[in-house]
Amino acid sequence: MKVLLSIKPEFAKAIFNGKKKFEYRKVLFKKEVKTIQVYVTKRSFFRKQVPRSFCSQTCGKIIGEFEIEEIIEGNPAEVWEKTKRHSGIKKSFYMQYFQDKQVAYAIKIKNINKYKEPLCPYKEYENFTAPQSFRYI
Repeated sequence: MKVLLSIKPEFAKAIFNGKKKFEYRKVLFKKEVKTIQVYVTKRSFFRKQVPRSFCSQTCGKIIGEFEIEEIIEGNPAEVWEKTKRHSGIKKSFYMQYFQDKQVAYAIKIKNINKYKEPLCPYKEYENFTAPQSFRYI
């Protein structure tokens, strides 16, 4: 089974260039998911870190997919200690993201496949609306 994840442009870029090897989530999908398709959101947290050319080509599109190697679950501090080396983000951002949360999930990324041409989700999926977090496909 596949899931479509909404990911901010700067994080999608870091995933597909190999700098970010974990995708962090507050809520995790319930079903047995093996593959994640990446939908790049139209908004960024850090506008200066995303080149305009990257966003104009990818924002609002599905740019590729990756497989799940494993999912690490635990309290945010424990998960950070296990994943920080390949997090692709700063600790301060991570801690702010998981502020007041008891559980953090880190999806370990493997077998990245960036599509030659980004897919338009409105052509791929009937009645498409960008998922707040994820969508089963």
